[in-house]
Amino acid sequence: MSGLRTWVARRLMLGLAQTAAVVLLVFALTEALPGDAAVALAGDQPDPERIAAIRESLQLDRPAYERLADWVAGLLRGDFGTSLASGRPVSTYISDGLEPTLLLAAVTVVLLVPLGVGLGVLCARHEGRFVDRIVSSVTLGVYAVPEFAFGVLLVTVFALRLGWLPPTAVGYGTDLLAHPAALVLPVLVLLSRPVCSLTRLVRAGMIDALASPYVAQARRCRIPGARIRYAHALPNAVAPAAQQLARTIDWLLCGVIVVEALYVIPGLGTVLMNAVAERDVPVVQGLAVLFGLTAVVLNLGADLVTHRFAPRTGVAA
Repeated sequence: MSGLRTWVARRLMLGLAQTAAVVLLVFALTEALPGDAAVALAGDQPDPERIAAIRESLQLDRPAYERLADWVAGLLRGDFGTSLASGRPVSTYISDGLEPTLLLAAVTVVLLVPLGVGLGVLCARHEGRFVDRIVSSVTLGVYAVPEFAFGVLLVTVFALRLGWLPPTAVGYGTDLLAHPAALVLPVLVLLSRPVCSLTRLVRAGMIDALASPYVAQARRCRIPGARIRYAHALPNAVAPAAQQLARTIDWLLCGVIVVEALYVIPGLGTVLMNAVAERDVPVVQGLAVLFGLTAVVLNLGADLVTHRFAPRTGVAA
């Protein structure tokens, strides 16, 4: 138990260090962005005096280290800052875009886990046979197609040719749950590559687990095959897949910029693109910190899950 507590404490300290590194890196990178927010806000024909007044009003004329200190102090209080373009709190931008992104991510994960694990177990049980070859070939082919190209193909076939589904989410606002048809194509695009990765990882883990000595011993003890597969082999097989699932959720929550742009979904990815176009630095910084913290928390959770299913693997990671 003490070893587990020490390992968890190390992981938490590492997470805090990663969080601090993310904050510093985000500030440094946004400072290095080309252009000037004051010039962008001054209009098409900026006046030097107006630019200077804007810089002073936005406190852009202060030294970088002072602005960094104030920004970090605000983050510790839960204050992400204020938008340069609209004067609204950055937290309102995050809350506005969070619901569509969370909905897409949640629906995708709910479908991804049973599909990926189920297909992986199916392929492992029929290793080298027709089902395994078909599923492996299809997942390899789908994984090779970029999300944008796959999304355009789905729109062309199911929206434009057949007319079964709406091509975009225009007109639905952020209440996508009330219009499930608008979710079908985006979720299919989001599922396409992660389900292939998860299937291959679970398949490989199940094949190794089913060939292990403890499974052979369980068979000699006449334990039923279903119990061997799902109670003994599967927990060890899904341990490596937990890391991949954490990366997938992180990718889903970090805006899914391509998919949101393709289907005109007003999520965090769209908010980020608009902020970059307007050079709204506080919004970019707030979203980048949110994405970084999400990655740190999800990877920490994946480490704990991996340790739960396969303690030796979790401690060594």
